[in-house]
Amino acid sequence: MKISEKTCVEFVNLLASKSAVPGGGGAAALVGAIGMALGSMVCNLTIGKKKYAEYEDSVKEILVKAGEIEEKLLSMIDEDANNFLPLSKAYGLPTSTEEEKKIKEEIMENALKVACEAPINIVRMCFDAIKLHEDLVDKGSRLAISDVGVGIQCLRSAILSGQLNIVININSIKDMEYVEKVRNEVNHLVEEGVKICDEVYAKVEKALGK
Repeated sequence: MKISEKTCVEFVNLLASKSAVPGGGGAAALVGAIGMALGSMVCNLTIGKKKYAEYEDSVKEILVKAGEIEEKLLSMIDEDANNFLPLSKAYGLPTSTEEEKKIKEEIMENALKVACEAPINIVRMCFDAIKLHEDLVDKGSRLAISDVGVGIQCLRSAILSGQLNIVININSIKDMEYVEKVRNEVNHLVEEGVKICDEVYAKVEKALGK
């Protein structure tokens, strides 16, 4: 059974255990999917309401894109786990001789890059989800505005968490060209994403009269 197909209780118990997977990357993907799902819920509560008829087509488009992001983020739970396994095995390789050290170094370098792939995509997808919430906060049903707020906070957490799972890996990668490329893309998305999250949340608070 895929990790993403486990029950909520099973997932949490597995996450709490000493098992190598799931870890922070899988948790980030799940939280991101939950954040986007809340946006989808707001869309579904808005579509068909006369009061929001002017936004109907736009909200329908958001809903379609949201469904795609949710599916991708859920798939990242298992992809992150699968990509981490080679790295966890690489840590245990012998280093008794110079030849063994060289072999381990090469395998580690490749495994670290593979381990970065899912978190990088999690950051990208969370950013896209954040942009959808930025649009939705002005078009969704006011009765569900608090859910936009909860969704955006989930995504804020998820994008930062994805970044952390990248940082811990690239700190050990010696290919500086790769490191700089990843760092520049991810830092930009996270900085802009968090800024949007805070702006959206401020709108939610204002709408609720907080």
